[in-house]
Order: sequence, then C-alpha cells, then structure tokens
Amino acid sequence: MARPGPSEEGWLGGQILIAMPSMEDPRFARSVICLCAHSPEGAMGIVLNRTIENLTFDDLLKQLEVTPVPPQRRIRLHAGGPVEGGRGFVLHTQDWSSEGSLTIEGGFALTASVDILKAIAGGEGPRQGLLALGYAGWGPGQLESEIAGNAWLSVSPDEAILFTEEDQDAKWRRALAKLKVDPLLLVGTAGRA
Repeated sequence: MARPGPSEEGWLGGQILIAMPSMEDPRFARSVICLCAHSPEGAMGIVLNRTIENLTFDDLLKQLEVTPVPPQRRIRLHAGGPVEGGRGFVLHTQDWSSEGSLTIEGGFALTASVDILKAIAGGEGPRQGLLALGYAGWGPGQLESEIAGNAWLSVSPDEAILFTEEDQDAKWRRALAKLKVDPLLLVGTAGRA
C-alpha cells in the first residue's frame, strides 16, 4: 500500500504553522512558518516573521555578483529557520517559476536558484515574494509529535500572512486572528477527552 503524499490527507504541506504561546524553543517562539513540504520523511518550512536587519537585498546581490545593483526591484530578507542559514530560498507567488521551483499547495512556490534573484533585480520575477536565509526542518514524525504535544496550530495560507511586511508579533497575531483565536485564551497543554 502506498503512503500518502504531502498533498494527501494527514499531511500539512502548504499550511501555515503558528507557534503556541507556550512554545519554549526560543528559535520558534511566536513564529509563523509556511510549511513547504511534509511527508513521512519529515517536514520543511520557512519562518515568515523574522526579518534580517543587518543584511540588505543590495548587499546580498553584491556578494553573489548579481546585477543590476541597485536593483530595479527589492525583496525583504528573512531568517528562514535554524537549518543551513547560509542557503537562500525565495517563497513566492506561482506566477513565476524556474526548473528548480517547488510548487506548494495553495498557489505558492519555493525557489532556491540564483535565477529568481536575477529576475527580481532586473524588475521581473514573481509578483510577491520573500527571501529566506535558512529553513526550519523536522525529521520523520517530529512535527507530528510536536503538534500532538500542542506546540503548533495550523491554518491555510493567504498572501497577507505570507507577504505583508509586519513585525514578528503582528504577523503572529494576524495568523491567530485567521483562526479567530485570542492568544490570551490558549493553554500550553494538550488534553484528552
């Protein structure tokens, strides 16, 4: 019998993960994550609400020798998670793609090639996007265990949650509001009926 894939029942690829207020891991406290892939092999996502302040898009283009600098268009840089912090990923609308783009449920894509940076710098590329350095990763069964332990809520994505420029707390509250949840009413323990 074949195992279900990421878009099949039980897998959360394409969903937004929202850290519960009780999240103790400081790397993920009040984080909002776009879950790009989820399967029996594990999960991978991009943190949406941790901007990088000490590096600009122009600086990154100079380091990668991508022209033009200054670019015709810019995109915000985010700390995408604690795994492979030197590796870049662009989470974007599906109106642009390249051979290496990963399609994400809900009409979005993830591209890790320099081609997308060249397109954006040249004034082209996707309509909306954010550049993440690093990603959040979970091994087999790890995310499911964290969800069962009441560490995460999930909600369907929308462009406002993915791409609106907001500080960490405002984006976290926006994601919770989509669920019609008041963070002050959430408890950090899971119960059994």
